Amino acid sequence: MLLVSAALAAPTIGITVVWQAQLDSQMDEQLQLEVEKLRRFARASTDSTTGQPFRDGASLLTQFMTVHLPRREETFFSIVDGKADRRSPAPVPHYFDRDPAVVEKLASLRGTTVGWLDSPVGKVRYGVVPVRVAGDPKDVRLVVLEFRDRQLSEERRVAKMLIATAVVALVCAGLASWLVAGRILAPIRLVRQTAARIGESDLTQRLDVQGDDDVAALAHTFNHMLDRLERAFTTQRRFLDEVGHELRTPITVVRGHLELMEDGGFDEQTGTRTLLVDELDRMSRIVDDLMLLAKAERPDFLTVGETNLTDLIVDVVAKARALGNRHWRVAAVSEATVLVDGQRLTQGLIQLAANAVRHTLDGDLIEMGSAVQEGRVLLWVRDTGLGVGPVDRDRIFGRFVQAGRVTSPAQAGTGIGLGLAIVREIAEAHGGTAWVEDAETGGARFVLDLPAFYPWQRGHHAPDPDSGGRSGNRLLRGKRPAQQWLRHRRGR
Repeated sequence: MLLVSAALAAPTIGITVVWQAQLDSQMDEQLQLEVEKLRRFARASTDSTTGQPFRDGASLLTQFMTVHLPRREETFFSIVDGKADRRSPAPVPHYFDRDPAVVEKLASLRGTTVGWLDSPVGKVRYGVVPVRVAGDPKDVRLVVLEFRDRQLSEERRVAKMLIATAVVALVCAGLASWLVAGRILAPIRLVRQTAARIGESDLTQRLDVQGDDDVAALAHTFNHMLDRLERAFTTQRRFLDEVGHELRTPITVVRGHLELMEDGGFDEQTGTRTLLVDELDRMSRIVDDLMLLAKAERPDFLTVGETNLTDLIVDVVAKARALGNRHWRVAAVSEATVLVDGQRLTQGLIQLAANAVRHTLDGDLIEMGSAVQEGRVLLWVRDTGLGVGPVDRDRIFGRFVQAGRVTSPAQAGTGIGLGLAIVREIAEAHGGTAWVEDAETGGARFVLDLPAFYPWQRGHHAPDPDSGGRSGNRLLRGKRPAQQWLRHRRGR
């Protein structure tokens, strides 16, 4: 309403100010014009009674005011030796020649002068012109008066009409805006009320969406947000249940053996301590893996830098040899240097190597390689084990999920079902994914598929994160442009 009021009042006030300024300029021009008329009259005219040139200024002004009548809202009068003498015959709003103080003030001015007078009818612009006639010693002056406020009355009347019209329009606009705003804000109030009813244990509330306008789009977005929240809470509860289940077993084993040791039920305490240490080590691994998975949700999970793919594979194979007595081999590798987190990728490839060791026997082949194809970076680990069944190929990347049997006796019981979940989180943090397929020579081939981002593209920035999926929204808060771009690709 304030904006509408200002929009209506500004032109009205502006027009009034412009009109007044123009009128003041016109009055000064009119005063100058009257002076020029008087000069021309004095040069060209003669006394009507004698037919001779004027012998005194008073008779000159008397005849001038008789011949030249003033305009509307204008008047003339003469001053002779400090006293009002003659006045133009037309009626005027106010008779200044009858005010001794005004006459005295105008008679005391020197030279041709203009100024302002106050009157009951408003501001009046005056001009005083001294008149000199040869041989006449008297002080004779012509006073020209322009009643400015009277001339401005028409414009002010129009301005008042504009203001009255604006007030009526403002009232109508206010009533219409009140009704329209109420209808527009009704869905917003519904969103607020629904949000107020939602609790931590009740995320089933949804908005009833009608129409296809922006408010309906907001309601759709709010419902989608509730869907994501409900899935997140469900996943969290399931995750906590799984964690509790996985940790409950080693805790029970440790507690039971401690109780037996306390009762003196074991003669060989060394074996018991070894068993307890193994269980505690297993719990420590579970906690470490869970912390890593939790950190994958943070924006600083990756530290992107230039990484040569050949050096990456060679280093990982050298480190993986300590995992088991296998035939380790470097397959085809790419010489490309890309922007990735080399440490995280090393961590993921080591997880895949450990998984391959658990499902192979001594002397079996495990190879690693890399390639760049159509703007994608492919890193893989292939083994000659029993492979992965079609039903388990996607499921095994979930948390606390294990599929198939462990081939290596030395690795039996060491898996907790978090390794491949970590691998997928690392791949998705780079904007890619991970999958498993059958190897051509038998066994399984685990692949990390990432977008290729090169060092000379370091200055590129990611587009709007809202255009992508979960990871784009979650991870684009990082500080590095390359990291932002990679995470956005993950969201896409």
